[in-house]
Amino acid sequence: MEPALAQLIGTLDATREAREALYVWFHQHPELSLQELQTASKIRSRLDAMQLPHMQVGETGTVCVLENGPGPVVAIRADIDGLPVQERSGKPYASTATQVDAVSGHQEHVAHACGHDIHIMGVLGALHAYAANRDSWSGTLVAVFQPAEEAYTGSRVMLANGIREAMPTPDVYLGQHVLPMLPGGSVGTHPGPFMSQSFSAQIEVWGKGSHGSMPDKGVDPILLASNIVTRLHTVVSREIEAKETAVLTVGAVHSGVKANVIPETAQLLVDTRAYTREVSDRLRSAIIRIVRGECVAAGSPREPEITFYDEYPLTDNNPVITSRVRDAFDAYFGDESVELGQVPASEDFSIIPDALGVPYTYWGLGGFADWENAPSNHSPTFAPDLQPTLDRAAEAMIVAAAAWLVDGN
Repeated sequence: MEPALAQLIGTLDATREAREALYVWFHQHPELSLQELQTASKIRSRLDAMQLPHMQVGETGTVCVLENGPGPVVAIRADIDGLPVQERSGKPYASTATQVDAVSGHQEHVAHACGHDIHIMGVLGALHAYAANRDSWSGTLVAVFQPAEEAYTGSRVMLANGIREAMPTPDVYLGQHVLPMLPGGSVGTHPGPFMSQSFSAQIEVWGKGSHGSMPDKGVDPILLASNIVTRLHTVVSREIEAKETAVLTVGAVHSGVKANVIPETAQLLVDTRAYTREVSDRLRSAIIRIVRGECVAAGSPREPEITFYDEYPLTDNNPVITSRVRDAFDAYFGDESVELGQVPASEDFSIIPDALGVPYTYWGLGGFADWENAPSNHSPTFAPDLQPTLDRAAEAMIVAAAAWLVDGN
């Protein structure tokens, strides 16, 4: 390891106990999307303690710009929100937090069941290392603490509230996500399409209410919804080329309240994933065509209503940037730097760099020693091993940024 990078990484030994304590605080105080007031305040107080300048972007977004002479501008990003999940990880520091959801008005259990607390600490750990060792690098390090990744809105909120003005335009935008599908302590990269493009659809179809004993007097929306479900599940197997990857899931069907009443309406909720925009567009067209066709076939008295929402873009890693980060990871992590492959989950990470015209890469971070039996993200039992995950999250950010800030252009 070259001396400058060793100096940066060496800072982590002295800060480990404090970083672990701060991680536990974040883990025990998760907050729902766009309600991350305590989280944002804690991040900003930590930046103040390091005497680092920062700017509020939106109510809970934060940008810190650490300038250190001429050189590249590198942005590192962490998402900060939790999920409406009751944690059952068994960790001694498991979340017991609850919060009123601002949208539904319901009191919800909240947990960092996706690992965003690890992401926060990775960026804070890297910031501290660079701030404490200004003689070992040159350029500008930008830290972006982004709200509401889980609500599909955080990146757009920061763009709408002036993130362009809050920081110099980066030369590269970097991010990571703790994941269960690679060995604990490993970092996994992948050039090109990495995390899937996705959208959800809410479908409302109408029938004609009737007595259960007189189905001929009505139009059954439950039967109509059932036919739609069956037909939708043929789209991937019969309309998408075998060389492509796609997922279409009907996650909910709601209709009826009583056994002997044929209701008037049915609602379906659909989720999709794809690794190209073309395939995603085909899924969307097929949903519209099938729903409308089945409604006509059933004699539905009204046109269906189809609302598309929760739209995530494709995370398409720049090959040149990814190669540079992979080389840096290989040199530092050795055999623990691996090829991860495509991940079917989706992210809003790419929205900001795409809007700014900045190349990016996004990698995976192994969070579990027993990774073959690890719970998935969003599971109530998802809570990564404290170490080496916490150190590795900071190391990965330090090493990736150093590929520009230490090595230069």
